[in-house]
Amino acid sequence: MRSGAAEVPCRSEARSWILAATILGSSMAFIDGTVVNVALPALQAGFHATVVDVQWVVESYGLFLGALILVGGSLGDRFGRRLMFVVGVAIFALSSAFCGFALNIHQLIIARSVQGVGAALLVPGSLAIISTSFDEKSRGQAIGTWSGFTAITTAIGPVFGGWLVEHASWRWVFFLNLPLAGAVVAISFWRIPESRNANSGPLDWIGAVLATVGLGGLVVGFIESVNLGWRDPLVVGSLIAGIVSLLAFVLWESKVRAPMLPLALFKSPAFSGANLLTLFLYAALGVFFFLFPMNLIQVQGYSGTATGAAILPFVLLMFFLSRWSGGLVARYGARGPLIIGPLISAAGFVLFGVPSIGDSYWKAFFPAVIVLGFGLAVTVAPLTTSVMGSVDQDRAGTASGINNAVARVAGVLAVAVLGVVMIKTFGSRLSHNLSHLRLPPAILQQLQANEIKLAGLQIPSGLDAATTAAIKVSVGDAFLFAFRMVMLLCAGFSLASAAISGFIIPKDPGSGGRIRPSGTGSHA
Repeated sequence: MRSGAAEVPCRSEARSWILAATILGSSMAFIDGTVVNVALPALQAGFHATVVDVQWVVESYGLFLGALILVGGSLGDRFGRRLMFVVGVAIFALSSAFCGFALNIHQLIIARSVQGVGAALLVPGSLAIISTSFDEKSRGQAIGTWSGFTAITTAIGPVFGGWLVEHASWRWVFFLNLPLAGAVVAISFWRIPESRNANSGPLDWIGAVLATVGLGGLVVGFIESVNLGWRDPLVVGSLIAGIVSLLAFVLWESKVRAPMLPLALFKSPAFSGANLLTLFLYAALGVFFFLFPMNLIQVQGYSGTATGAAILPFVLLMFFLSRWSGGLVARYGARGPLIIGPLISAAGFVLFGVPSIGDSYWKAFFPAVIVLGFGLAVTVAPLTTSVMGSVDQDRAGTASGINNAVARVAGVLAVAVLGVVMIKTFGSRLSHNLSHLRLPPAILQQLQANEIKLAGLQIPSGLDAATTAAIKVSVGDAFLFAFRMVMLLCAGFSLASAAISGFIIPKDPGSGGRIRPSGTGSHA
């Protein structure tokens, strides 16, 4: 979102329609980021897929969204914000239809990749449209309305999506986007005025390609290492290509005239610290939301609806406490809440590792949901304030876009890296558990060969009831053991976020040195 002066604001009667279109459009992208996680166990069962396969369902979307979101904002500035927003919605809708009609897991992964491209256009476009359609007096209220309603839809999404998965099919999670997209496109052409920036700089296509190849190489290397091993040429080559591309990306961004990632912003300790905090904290959140629905559905026996509802208090707590946490900055500054909030979040992750199979939700999971939600509520508003306050106003849009991209990339990398930890730990524990059951060698080999499915592992047929029950207990125990290990790592990431806040972020964001523009426009 370009943060310069807005163009001529729209007429007052069109503003409610503009808000409706941007809220519905953004909500599609935000909901898909959470609802699909609830649908993953159903996807795994329906396609007889491994955890690596469902990792790609999540990663393919997040990879293209995180790598291209800054380019999406630039395209809107250059060719028209309404045009790029509508193009993004159309791409998102068409790819959602292909997701719903996918005949196998590979088709679904490809369609999800295209969805990520569409989201990279519509997400920055929605805020850019609000920024240029509302005058300075009403813009803050409009953005607040957008934030509030997108938070509500994001909260309702997993519950409704879980109900669809349980009572209809996981395919309807994607088909639901089609009528919403149709309404957004119609309202956009009817009520949203076109706007663009005539002074926008050239598009940084080389930077976008290097970022995408770099992130993609790392993700491919880590995920496929589970199947192929660390010495496989594809794994080694992907990791090398990813590292080299990211190094080339940094070098390119330091020399290009109009970079998508202005490195000069990172000279501010407040900006660098806030983004490093974001990287660690959102990495923990990304892998948590990937694994927690699997725990509830495949191990604890929750329905899809109940799984969506289990996460609801987390989102509602963040929504209702957002204004209060914003006031903490005015009273105590940003650094204090940015230390305390991640510490509380770390405690929440530890609590998620406590429950055993069959424990009551209200006694076992609800306290963890509340603690984690409260920790994030304390953190998010001060984090945004620290990011925006660390740069000159003319760079505020760029700073916000970079922080958004960092948060999404953090989740992508965390699912790839900690997914390996989860699978390896699960396999080790399962082998230990099965060694005590005295199973026939053929059965034992079949179970170990399918351990990559985690708790979705299917028990071989033809076994007696007692042996089948014992294997199920062993699988559940192995999953919980690995899940607890990952939750402890997530807690460690949160503690690292708190340490970053204490050592890097200054008490007064202004003391970190504002980074002023160097003559080029800013966008996100």
